[in-house]
Amino acid sequence: MPTEKLTFTGHAGDTLAARLDMPNGPHLATALFAHCFTCSKDITAARRIAARLSSMGIAVLRFDFTGLGHSEGEFENTSFTSNVDDLIAACQALDARGMSPSLIIGHSLGGAAVLKAAPMMDSIKAVVTIGAPFDPEHVTHNFAHAIPQIVDQGVAEVSLGGRPFRIGKDFVEDVSKANLKASIAKLGASLLVLHAPRDATVGVENASDIFLAAKHPKSFVTLDDADHLISRPADAEYAADVIAAWSKRYLQLEEPKAQAAVPEGIMRVTEADANGFLQDVQSGPHHVLADEPAKYGGTNKGLTPYGLVSAGLGACTSMTIRMYARRKGWPLTGVSVDITHAKEHAADAADPGAKVDHFDRLIRLEGDLSPEQRDRLLEIADKCPVHRTLERASTVSTHLA
Repeated sequence: MPTEKLTFTGHAGDTLAARLDMPNGPHLATALFAHCFTCSKDITAARRIAARLSSMGIAVLRFDFTGLGHSEGEFENTSFTSNVDDLIAACQALDARGMSPSLIIGHSLGGAAVLKAAPMMDSIKAVVTIGAPFDPEHVTHNFAHAIPQIVDQGVAEVSLGGRPFRIGKDFVEDVSKANLKASIAKLGASLLVLHAPRDATVGVENASDIFLAAKHPKSFVTLDDADHLISRPADAEYAADVIAAWSKRYLQLEEPKAQAAVPEGIMRVTEADANGFLQDVQSGPHHVLADEPAKYGGTNKGLTPYGLVSAGLGACTSMTIRMYARRKGWPLTGVSVDITHAKEHAADAADPGAKVDHFDRLIRLEGDLSPEQRDRLLEIADKCPVHRTLERASTVSTHLA
């Protein structure tokens, strides 16, 4: 996933820091991501969602709002309206690059901001909210004790997530006036609402209110026991997968004119978790995950590498049998193949410690087949192309890109 660091001018003229995560293959669409209140563009949820979307051909721009992360400006002078204006500025920056966003994603207060901003962006086809409040003023419960001081003195320093932030009076007054109902009703785009029922920061009733205010097409998916920040890698991966699968329909990535994110004939494997072993495996429009079991340091989110090899053998065997039976017109109604893989000592090898790979294949054939037909189909299984590839020597050439 190539990542470009870039900047653009925010609502008040400050320079805002951003990352543009580009696909390795053809660029099919662009998404804009808005982070949560006092967070940054580099939180776990943002990074994993960007990685997953870029793997399917969608570029993702994620940026730090004014006064946060690596962006310039004073946070105490910002407001909910200024966040919306920063999103519009980000959209304009993408427009200028010929990459107008068709998907916009917002987390927490960023979710509320995208609901407000989306109707003002002509290119948006799909909107996603993650743990978003229906009423932006909801965010003030995080510093309710300081509101009298903010109102009286114009600003107060509060601790949020263990970090100090100065909250200004304009922010408090602005969120108190914000109303999303009208904006949601005129989104003019498909909506996906993601929310965890046990979210202790923004209650799930907010998701219900957003969903009810929206017009179809709209979808709601629960994030189960995820926390508000989607801080656990497994929860972030799940959210990313849901967004990727849902958005394909509404962004029309599978139109005949669209190219595959990975060129035909190439199997691309991209690391999805630098702290573990999870891999994104993609060929054309198809995507699977590869991983290792938890006992070996993985997260068990996909087939192991040897599991993928066994899957290839099993799939090829089943297809080869079906192809032959179909050509012969035989009454084969079903095929299943069990593959077991093991390392065994090579009996005839010069090295007494050498091992060979052994694949044990158990084939089940369903249908009113004669004993002779079953025996013939068993012979045909050995003619499977992957079987032949595994039985003969192969070579692997390796190059640096």
